[in-house]
Amino acid sequence: MNNQLHSLDWFVIGAYLIGLIAFSAWLSRKQHSREDYYVGGHNVGPLPIAVSTMATQCSTNSILGAPAFVAFAAGGGLIWLQYELAVPLAMLAIMIFLLPMFRGLSLISVYEYLERRFDLATRLILSGLFQLVRAFATAVTVYSIALVIELITGMSFFWSVVLLGVVTLVYDVLGGVRAVIYSDVAQMSILLVTLILLFALLLNENGGFSAMIASVPAERMETLDFSNHGLGDGATFAFWPMLFGGFFLYVSYYGVDQSQVQRELCARTIDEGKTSLLLNGLLRFPLVLLYCFVGVGIAAYAANHPEFIASLPVDNGSPNYNVAVPTYMLQALPSGIVGLGMIALFAAAMSSLDSVINSLSASSMEDFVRRFHKGPWTDTKELFISRGLTLAWGSLALVFSFYVGSIAETVLEAINIIGSLINGPVLGVFALGLLTRGANGPGVIAGLVGGFGFNLWCWNYLPAVSWLWWNVLGFVITFALGYLLSLLPLELMLRERKDTTHLVYRGEQAAQQLDSAHWRRRYGVLLGWTTFMLLVLFAIGDRSAG
Repeated sequence: MNNQLHSLDWFVIGAYLIGLIAFSAWLSRKQHSREDYYVGGHNVGPLPIAVSTMATQCSTNSILGAPAFVAFAAGGGLIWLQYELAVPLAMLAIMIFLLPMFRGLSLISVYEYLERRFDLATRLILSGLFQLVRAFATAVTVYSIALVIELITGMSFFWSVVLLGVVTLVYDVLGGVRAVIYSDVAQMSILLVTLILLFALLLNENGGFSAMIASVPAERMETLDFSNHGLGDGATFAFWPMLFGGFFLYVSYYGVDQSQVQRELCARTIDEGKTSLLLNGLLRFPLVLLYCFVGVGIAAYAANHPEFIASLPVDNGSPNYNVAVPTYMLQALPSGIVGLGMIALFAAAMSSLDSVINSLSASSMEDFVRRFHKGPWTDTKELFISRGLTLAWGSLALVFSFYVGSIAETVLEAINIIGSLINGPVLGVFALGLLTRGANGPGVIAGLVGGFGFNLWCWNYLPAVSWLWWNVLGFVITFALGYLLSLLPLELMLRERKDTTHLVYRGEQAAQQLDSAHWRRRYGVLLGWTTFMLLVLFAIGDRSAG
């Protein structure tokens, strides 16, 4: 792809990036402690937290990959929307069971709960696992996004990494979690405007909504698959694995993953933290629906303009469909507006990087550096070390991004699969702490290993089982095995049992959650929203079939 960005586009991009850095520098003046740096002093409103959470999920891989999946992937289409049905249900579970406990303990690292409930080894193993997986995934993300920037701008790979990574790292180091959250809000606003503009242009190019739908193969407009179950039939994206597997995946990701929970802990109160989850559960579906329909528009445009496919860059002898959206932007948008579109792609990339780097720093600081430091530290020194850790993790991810090229293509195709290997087992460890009194550290770690090992076995020997089911199976194996092994007298031989009754979710806590009429109505809204989403998918499928 030739460099088609004009000087006006580069001016728009440069002004935006400089503005981000200036804004984070301004925010840094209000930071006085690591608590300010990592959780915003527990003083951030629910709407910015919800938008920031959505921005992290709406990464460049989603903005480029989802339309490509809908428009061009074999077996792809709007069937991916089934995945979204699990989001409100997952938010409901986190609001009732997880967030009240974590927020009530005034945590910065969610893994601190595991030490209080079990032992230090459990905390360090889960925190270390998070850091290992996220650091590697971040390097791969930087690599993949830098390749896209290289293709659409004509810059070298090195300078693409510098442009994306260094700017993100600078505002992350300076501004901390507040810079992450508020920059995500700005970036999401730009991304939303750009997606709406693209969809409007595609509607016009394709002769309206009805004509656009008619130009797309009917199988790509299917939204629900009740005919398969994914348990041995090879149907990865059937309704049931996407609903149940998606539920456990989202509860794990939003509920016990440091990169997400850390922002929920920034809220002023438990109620405001729950409100941020409620908003995320309601607002995410319209956003995903929008960029999936951009994919429908791209499919129709390609069908009506065969030369469009020929304009895509070639990768291993085939068109690179993942850059279909930026290719269309470069062809359809005027100078200046193209720069805005590029900012939208940069924004999606930065919002998926900034929060991960900040959370890696937080888990390192809380679970390792402060945990093993002897003696007092001043708030100023803790803040300085926190920024240093952010700089170290970000720099490490950027350096690693230059060395994952030989494996990145395979990893990018399997990134969701790899996540599903461990999501269920990690959630199982936290569930054992919250829902049982008898579980202990050695037992839950053995359960974690068993759940992860079972998922690996499924991957190697049961390829016809949808990888989405691994989120469920890994959870069940970890929970059952961890509890049964905890019944062995090993814990008594290792150490005295400690009183952790206050760290176990009790029946009266559930009653308190449901007693509030205010929150009962909000829980009902989430359940109703799931039903509404299902009706929308039925309506889309019926319209396309008709």
